[in-house]
Amino acid sequence: MTAASTPVAAFAMRPDLPALLFSSDDLAALRAIVALDPTVTVTDFAAAPAGLLDSVEILVTGWGAPHIGPAELDRMPRLRAIVHAAGTVKGHIDDAAWDRGVLVTSAANANAYPVAEYTLAMILLAGKGVPDYIRGYATDPALYEREADPAIGNFRRTVGIIGASRVGRRVIELLEPFDIDVLLYDPQVRQGDPVLDRARAVSLDDLFAGSSIVSVHAPLLPETVGMVGAAQLALLPDGATLINTARAPIVDQDALMDAVRDRGLRAVLDVTEPEPLPAGHPLRSLPGVVLTPHVAGALGTEVRRLGECARHEIERFVAGEPAEHPVTKEALIAVA
Repeated sequence: MTAASTPVAAFAMRPDLPALLFSSDDLAALRAIVALDPTVTVTDFAAAPAGLLDSVEILVTGWGAPHIGPAELDRMPRLRAIVHAAGTVKGHIDDAAWDRGVLVTSAANANAYPVAEYTLAMILLAGKGVPDYIRGYATDPALYEREADPAIGNFRRTVGIIGASRVGRRVIELLEPFDIDVLLYDPQVRQGDPVLDRARAVSLDDLFAGSSIVSVHAPLLPETVGMVGAAQLALLPDGATLINTARAPIVDQDALMDAVRDRGLRAVLDVTEPEPLPAGHPLRSLPGVVLTPHVAGALGTEVRRLGECARHEIERFVAGEPAEHPVTKEALIAVA
């Protein structure tokens, strides 16, 4: 590949991210096939280095990326691909990118792995009653004797998964080695979908009525706002657990707090409304609620998986191969 034919790539994200996302090996591999200055990160297209936008063909975006709309695309006449080294692209890429034939890819699949791992851990811990032990054992030694408690244990427990999304499917896959029955609600799943080999499709109400742990993995869309409300929560058995790592508005938070207070339901919430919760918010002190500060997604070493995914997409693009994780305008309507 000659210097003249080497595609120009550029980072458009928070300035600290390239070093977090890409290992030295990843950067070396990229610089062998594209013209990329890893010390330059665009956070405002109006302030980009002179000449960069005129020549850039591959834009590598991440958290904190500036909006890419018609005006920005006009300034990048040679742009052919936007490779997003994170999950959703809804917040920063305008429909104009697809309309102009720009390839868009995402590392959402890579980000699904840590979310699914978090969810698996919380399912198993909730099934064993561990959150209650953590809260109570320090002051109540009687909690030690729980062998005869029929509400404790993961053997033949039924778990309900809302949404056959990337994360939802990965959670179902991770649950396969355990003696756990899995119910699935997703109206988009059709007969013959491989996910049905591992989970039984049911209605939303039947999922709540038949599960002792429910985990939310649906996208946030107009039709999913408030889909888990008082009516659904009332179908759960007393002491059941709701896990939400998706988006807070999918669950009616006030109805959930009432169910926790009135019926002893448990909740594991990695997302809340608002986020972060203000000091003194009742969820912060409500017994039966485990709160984590939006940590289910990629953190620490897991962030490198996102960069590795982006690197592989760039390698495929330069080699003329199809993208592994393309994002189409049509699919964007139904995903997070």
